[in-house]
Amino acid sequence: MPPRIAMVAGEASGDLLASHLIRAIKRHLPDAEFFGIGGPKMQAEGFDARWPAELLAVHGYVDALKRYRQLSAIRKTLLKQIRRERPAAFIGVDAPDFNLWLEGKVKDAGMPAIHFVSPSIWAWRGGRIKRIARSVTRMLCLFPFEPELYDRAGVPVSYVGHPLADVFPLEPDRAAARERLGLPTDRKIIALLPGSRQSEVRNLADTFIETAAILAQRFEDVSFLVPLATRETRELFDEALARNNGTELPIRMLFGHAVDAMTAADAVLVASGTASLEAALLKRPMVISYRIGKWQYRLMKRMAYLPWVGLPNILCRETLVPELLQDDATPVKLADALAHWLNDPAACAALEQRFAELHLSLRQNTAERAAAAILPYLMNQPACQPSRLPA
Repeated sequence: MPPRIAMVAGEASGDLLASHLIRAIKRHLPDAEFFGIGGPKMQAEGFDARWPAELLAVHGYVDALKRYRQLSAIRKTLLKQIRRERPAAFIGVDAPDFNLWLEGKVKDAGMPAIHFVSPSIWAWRGGRIKRIARSVTRMLCLFPFEPELYDRAGVPVSYVGHPLADVFPLEPDRAAARERLGLPTDRKIIALLPGSRQSEVRNLADTFIETAAILAQRFEDVSFLVPLATRETRELFDEALARNNGTELPIRMLFGHAVDAMTAADAVLVASGTASLEAALLKRPMVISYRIGKWQYRLMKRMAYLPWVGLPNILCRETLVPELLQDDATPVKLADALAHWLNDPAACAALEQRFAELHLSLRQNTAERAAAAILPYLMNQPACQPSRLPA
């Protein structure tokens, strides 16, 4: 019988990551079957989605508490199906709050439980590694500094690199991006990315628009691109424009096209998150910002281990790009930080070199390396050793 694999992926990023993994596993095991919780990209690879991935898109502690009973019921139902159907392995893709409990139960039932994308134990809540050690058969890490943490805790681990580093070119073509977007070559372009979630746009849109107004006064030849992922976030940004008398500013909103917007830009103002890593892989100067509720910020700051929140700074272990968060995220400070990049080509060139080095360290053919780490479990062989992973 063909091997069957249970999987759970939450939100769009997990759906994309899992779809690449399914495709890589099928190159070795064409008849493999996959079922569980997933999104449209996984389904396009033949995944049997018994629940949609968007069910796991929880935004903050309050939303998690409101939906706890629903998510708990789904998780218990899936566990019953896994125990009954006995797949060759379970793969949890990100979504640690949902997946780690499930992985522990699967492991206790005698099936391999693999977690793809390490929780950020290096940033906060490091005590979770004890739970991870009890729950997972193998951890697959995206960042090169993570495996050491798991080695020390006795958790089998493989470094597989970051999939975005495989997808993005080492030398982005800015001229081609500007041509695709119909942008002039002689203007300064700033990409504004206030986040993909509605809560992020609500918290940052007004500040980003006020920042754009300051820069428009300082630079006559500046234009702004605002890529937004959904109709809802576009409406929120439109409302913020009207509220701040920003309809006359040289701001152009885009449906999607975030990568093109960042590639074309001279500088990027970005909400902290995966988009900041995308900007680094596109070798763009940036300023990272974020705002959340005051009590939540105080709690997370008290629990944090690192002096940075932005992935480019965390990965490079230094403050390469400014981080202006919470009360420091004022329009004047943000405008000053962006103006620095516009006025200092030498600093931009040095930053581009550092980001090129980072890109190479993360480019590991992630899907194939992840598949190579998983295949021995599917074929009932001993766990693969690092030397057997693809170069």
